[in-house]
This record gives sequence, structure tokens and C-alpha cells, in this order.
Amino acid sequence: MADLRLLLHWYTITEISCKRVTIEIKCRFYFIELVRRRTAKTPTKRRNTIANKRRAPQKRVIDRTRLNNSIRLIKSKEIRVVDEESQLGVMDIESALKISRERELDLVEISPQADPPVCKIMDYTKFKFEEAKKARKAKKSQATVTLKEIRLRPSIDTHDYEFKKQNARKFLGQGNKVKVTMRFRGREFSHKEMGANVLNKMASELTDIAKVETRPKMDGRQMIMILMAL
Repeated sequence: MADLRLLLHWYTITEISCKRVTIEIKCRFYFIELVRRRTAKTPTKRRNTIANKRRAPQKRVIDRTRLNNSIRLIKSKEIRVVDEESQLGVMDIESALKISRERELDLVEISPQADPPVCKIMDYTKFKFEEAKKARKAKKSQATVTLKEIRLRPSIDTHDYEFKKQNARKFLGQGNKVKVTMRFRGREFSHKEMGANVLNKMASELTDIAKVETRPKMDGRQMIMILMAL
């Protein structure tokens, strides 16, 4: 009888354990699937976003200049024709096209509002190349003014002051503006004239390369002065 009770008890525990194991396995599979789905969605969206950004269409500048055969769209029957050296006079469109073909050049409308419209015989491809080259050169040579900053203290020592001044001179020599910030701490705030004296001293020692754009003024617990290159 005792063996039968022990066997039934063991069977009950085994059944409960099997159910627990089954439930635990199902929960683990569900959790793994949930994590897989969440991690699978994020990279896909990210990749799609990056791909869309890369495939974003760029704005193209449309050249609406009339040249060669499109010159025939001009409503006027006659046009004034010029070349690189002289004026060829007023003539009909077909005659102007014939001259441009004989010279192996392009007939380009340069002044559509004139009466009659003015067209020029030229190498249009070479002209566009030279214009793009000039634009790139002008963009490259444009000076970008940047606001640099140096920070001082009213009780700054001579070595640090000279180092800061040399940095300011270097920035000004590059064509940049320099924001000189005087910071006050603790009791220094009650002696603002000391900070103003240091700023004015630096401005006077840099007069050969800079001028004061904004005179020393308080901004919260600091005093600011802006120098600009001459």
C-alpha cells in the first residue's frame, strides 16, 4: 500500500514537472520569437531610411538657353547675329544656322528681349566649361569668417596672457573674428574694472592687425569683447 501511494505521488510530481517544462519551453520560444521580430524590424527600417536618403533626387539646374535648332522657336522671323569679334548683322534664322554649321560652332540666343533677338555664334560647350571653372574657383577663394574664442581671467599671469594674445593674433591673421571672454569667479566679480583693463590692453596691443567691433560689455558673470581683422 505504501509503495502504491509512493508511485502515485511520483506520477503526480512527474506530470506537474512535465507540464511546467512544456510551459517553460513554450514561453522561451515565444520570447525568442518576439526578440527576433523586434530586432529584425529595426535594421530593416534603418536600412530603408539610409537607402532612401542616398537615392534622394538631387536638384538639377535646367539650362533653358535656346541654341542651334531650338532657335527656330523664336517668334521673330529675323535675328541679329554676332560672333566673338564683330556683328554679322540682321538675317533670317536659317541663314544664321547655316553660318554656324559652316564654322562648326553653335548658334546661341543671348538676348531674347531685344528687338530683334540677339544670337551669338560660339562654342557653347567650351563656354559652359569656362563658366563652371570660374564658379568653382570663386567658391574656393571665398573667405569664410569664423568667430574664434579665447578666455581670460582678471588675475591672468604674464605668460598665459602672451600665449592667449598670440592665439588671437593667429586667428585674426587668418581673417577670423575673435571673441575675448573675461570670466569672473567669486570675489573677482566685484572688481570688474580689472577685467576691463586686461581686455583694453589686449585690444591696444593688437591695433596693428585688428579693430574692436564690440567694446567690452557684461554678459552675465563674464565680460565680452569682439575683435575683427583689418
